Amino acid sequence: MAELSREQVEEKLKEYIDPYMERDLIVTRCVRNVMIDGDQVVVDVVLGFPAGGYREELAGKLKELVESIDGVAQARVNVNTAIQAHSVQKGVKTISSIKNIIAVASGKGGVGKSTTATNLALALSAEGANVGVLDADIYGPSQPRMLGITGKPESKDGQRLEPLVSYHIQTMSIGFLVDEETPMIWRGPMVTQALQQLLGDTNWDNLDYLVIDLPPGTGDVQLTLAQQVPVSGAVIVTTPQDIALLDARRGLKMFEKVEVPVLGIIENMSIHICSQCGHEEHIFGEGGGQRMSDDHDVDFLGALPLDKKIREEVDSGRPSVVAEPEGRIAQIYRDIARRTAAKLALKSKDHAAKFPQIVIQNN
Repeated sequence: MAELSREQVEEKLKEYIDPYMERDLIVTRCVRNVMIDGDQVVVDVVLGFPAGGYREELAGKLKELVESIDGVAQARVNVNTAIQAHSVQKGVKTISSIKNIIAVASGKGGVGKSTTATNLALALSAEGANVGVLDADIYGPSQPRMLGITGKPESKDGQRLEPLVSYHIQTMSIGFLVDEETPMIWRGPMVTQALQQLLGDTNWDNLDYLVIDLPPGTGDVQLTLAQQVPVSGAVIVTTPQDIALLDARRGLKMFEKVEVPVLGIIENMSIHICSQCGHEEHIFGEGGGQRMSDDHDVDFLGALPLDKKIREEVDSGRPSVVAEPEGRIAQIYRDIARRTAAKLALKSKDHAAKFPQIVIQNN
């Protein structure tokens, strides 16, 4: 019998299409090493996105594939994650303590964007990433309530603020600095300056992802973020309703114009399931998010049900991902988080940190 070769193993591994990257692990360069010792095979896989809830399933499926090769008696598959920094808009300086910034946006209010941003951040954390949330809604900050955080941030050096931490998520919001009942009666320039200070003057600690919860619309804050904040990718939240989709398209076009890649669309309040009888009904229409993603050639990241538990849990400061971590809703959020991070992992990397700075001296 001919000896096993690395090529044989790799050809077999190509048969598995990763459900999150939608490509095989050879073309995405996730298979880092194949070791063959007689009829024993060890495969090392390194994913570019956090996959704590998927790692064992992936390892099992790849092990089964490799062991189906003639001449393989036993296979072991090691699956790890290495999250890298990805490229941002041209001319925008990156932040050394943050690998990737993901903006969560919506064209209009009332579509559940902040709830989605909170649960997305918690889901990325549950999958194994180091995550932060910046509440960029200066006029209506909601992250302190949603993450159950009270108190004010401290400053160790009198210059930079320490983020407040809840459920392992580092968080900063204008809501920590003003009373919950105090209205923010500020003009646009003050708001954009506040956003830049909240981002730049916070002592973020080695984040894989900073999720920015944007206010609805395409105004000053969104423009500042698109032009001055190093964003790796954006996520658009919508409902299936035609008017929400119309506004979501405006947000999509805005990010395209400023060259921020849109990682995909999340459809919220997709279907209502009656808590009494289980009847399913598309209250806000059906399939709008999927059609929008098809029309604009962006990924559809997932759909969330219209469920009062989501609202109750986030209002109480214990969002679904932490309130019921094994529940159906939490699993949907985690699936969306893996898909979002996987789409980002396929984008071009930021190699700036790998190159030494060249200093020219006049001797």
